[in-house]
Amino acid sequence: MTKIWIECALNGAWTRERQPAIPISRNEIIADGVAAAKAGAAIVHLHAYDETTGRQKDDYDLYAPIIEGIRAKCDAIVYPTLPITGSGYAGELRSAKERYRHLEKLAQNGLAEWAVIDPGSAVFTRFDEVARGEPGYTYYNPDDHFYEGMRIGAQYGVRPSFAIYEAGCTRLGAAKAKQMPRVPAAVYRFMFADEFCFGFPPKPQYLDTHLALLSEYDNGAPWMVAGLGVDIRPLIAPAVERGGHIRVGLEDRPWGVRETNRGLVEEVVRLVHAAGGDVATPSDVRASCALADKTLGRGKSHGG
Repeated sequence: MTKIWIECALNGAWTRERQPAIPISRNEIIADGVAAAKAGAAIVHLHAYDETTGRQKDDYDLYAPIIEGIRAKCDAIVYPTLPITGSGYAGELRSAKERYRHLEKLAQNGLAEWAVIDPGSAVFTRFDEVARGEPGYTYYNPDDHFYEGMRIGAQYGVRPSFAIYEAGCTRLGAAKAKQMPRVPAAVYRFMFADEFCFGFPPKPQYLDTHLALLSEYDNGAPWMVAGLGVDIRPLIAPAVERGGHIRVGLEDRPWGVRETNRGLVEEVVRLVHAAGGDVATPSDVRASCALADKTLGRGKSHGG
């Protein structure tokens, strides 16, 4: 059976107004990332924050010491986000170069193993907003932004993590991946939701729909179940059975939970074992990704 990767998404862009338990300061994020890795997460995803404002801030000088701090204490694949433009609390739309500036500098300095490189925009409207007659917002991710991320992936050998909010994200991501074989094989992160209206709820039949499309457009690419405002547990056993991987963390949980990232990772480790799976180490993940590169003919300029 495939060794199951566990990713922990530590905080997200929500701020403590929406998700009170998330780590915000540099020391909090480092401690949370290390705890999650030691609990079984081979992959750690994080958003950097301006500690004075309590808002996400995507600067190299904030990300670099956090990534270095986690790596100094444990082996993990640690990767940053990009500005979730479109919302009032997470930043307005910037140019493609501006959005990816921190990632390129991290890559230049050997601090970007993976990256969020999202194919397509998504409507982030919550069901409670619909009930109140309030609008949500659109997470803008125009094609030129996606292409800029893929350029960095090709130039520096950074592996894309594609957020798949809707079916078209898979089709666009796969088309661009095949057109740019120097980019390492992308990880397709299927984004399910309970509290938001995008995509599918976390049910096995919808996972199978995602997988059918992926097999048609980028067969053999690695994938994982994830989401926002979601309880992903109903998909853990189905993902293990189908050879996929799992993301958990406070970024993905319903707003207002009183949980810890370490506790969420510990729970998914138990559920993976209960489903007959084995938990992957960071070395296992890297080896699996290298095999995907070889099988799909990706990452060619970087030894893949």
